[in-house]
Amino acid sequence: MERLLLCVMLAVAMAVRAQICPKRCVCQILSPNLATLCAKKGLLFIPPNIDRHTVELRLADNFITTVKRKDFANMTRLVDLTLSRNTISFITSHAFADMENLRALHLNSNRLTRIANDTFNGMSKLHHLILNNNQLVVIHQEAFNDLLALEELDLSYNNLDSIPWEAIQRMISLHTLSLDHNMLDYIPEGTFSLLQKLNRLDVTSNKLQKLPPDPLFQRAQVLATSGIMTATSFALSFGGNPLHCNCELLWLRRLNREDDLETCASPQQLSGRYFWSVPEEEFLCEPPLITRYSHEMRVLEGQRVTLRCKARGDPEPAIHWISPEGKLVSNSSRTLVYNNGTLDILISTVKDTGSFTCISSNPAGENHQTIELIIIKLPHISNNTNNIQEPDPGSSDISTSTRGGANGSNVTGDVKGGVDKRVVTAEATSSTALIKFNFQRNIPGIRMFQIQYNGSQDDSLVYR
Repeated sequence: MERLLLCVMLAVAMAVRAQICPKRCVCQILSPNLATLCAKKGLLFIPPNIDRHTVELRLADNFITTVKRKDFANMTRLVDLTLSRNTISFITSHAFADMENLRALHLNSNRLTRIANDTFNGMSKLHHLILNNNQLVVIHQEAFNDLLALEELDLSYNNLDSIPWEAIQRMISLHTLSLDHNMLDYIPEGTFSLLQKLNRLDVTSNKLQKLPPDPLFQRAQVLATSGIMTATSFALSFGGNPLHCNCELLWLRRLNREDDLETCASPQQLSGRYFWSVPEEEFLCEPPLITRYSHEMRVLEGQRVTLRCKARGDPEPAIHWISPEGKLVSNSSRTLVYNNGTLDILISTVKDTGSFTCISSNPAGENHQTIELIIIKLPHISNNTNNIQEPDPGSSDISTSTRGGANGSNVTGDVKGGVDKRVVTAEATSSTALIKFNFQRNIPGIRMFQIQYNGSQDDSLVYR
């Protein structure tokens, strides 16, 4: 009797399962797990009646174009999701948010062009993310922030010129990283320093002129000499890049991987030669040489100053500026330093007078050039208002007080002893003020008037 009852209950359970299995799909009950197989069924959208207890869901080789938030709502048991080879071009925000136990997500061979910051939110247990063969152009900086458990990341065959490198630095469980056939031209130094489990890196066919030195790459020669992958070996593929074979790649040349066919694209004397056949002594750098710079400059106090410095070398030199006080000049509310070697002093002061030093440097050495800057101090005019009380502070950072004048206009300032102030502030707001002055006589030698006020975050004096 008990056996009969158990069989009946099992039959009812299977019947219920069969009723909720999406049309055209096959649902397999592998106790206690449920697999829903909908591959190659000609689906135009994700079926709405998928069992929320599904553990494995296969939707590959269909014509699905969009992934919506409701498509996978409450599917907390899902472990493996395959959406490969569809025509997906858009994924709504938090579309995978409920998949807290998902381990593998296959989105390869679709038409995705961007990955937003919230696309993979909450997927902290994801181990495999496959995004190759899409049309990706942009991956936002925070898109991978929750994917710290990734073991495999495949971004190959896209149009990416940059990826969230900071997030990749934190993927300490990563063992396979495929970035080949993109448009990457730069990898930050130290990106792979903490990825001790990484044993396969593919950056083939990008626009990389160099690779950053990293102790991790020292394991690359294990694969080259033995041909057998071990727990400590490392497979590095970087062919098809326009390698600039100078002293910055000497560390890579010393790995002695003579079995590969990477070639040099530059400099001209090494173009087309096999990377591993070029002797180490030919990996040269050219020390910097300053070719153009500003000469001695004389400017009025308060004016903008532009100092220029250009240098050439191999690799291209970095340029820094040292102030007359011996300090490194950086960007601030008063100074701007550009990558091309130009230094802009937006508001000059007398203390800027002195020698500015342009320093150009690269791995082969450094060069410097001194530029003299002379700031001509302007005369300051003071009016005879020593006995006038300071007005109460208003809504702006200029101290003002306002009262009605005889003609109905607003005039700022008090009058004491029947003597009018010669300089007054009128119509003051939080960001502007109208300055009125009336001199009874001409002052010999004075051709301009100057207003001085504190108008920047670092309390620099601003002149107008």
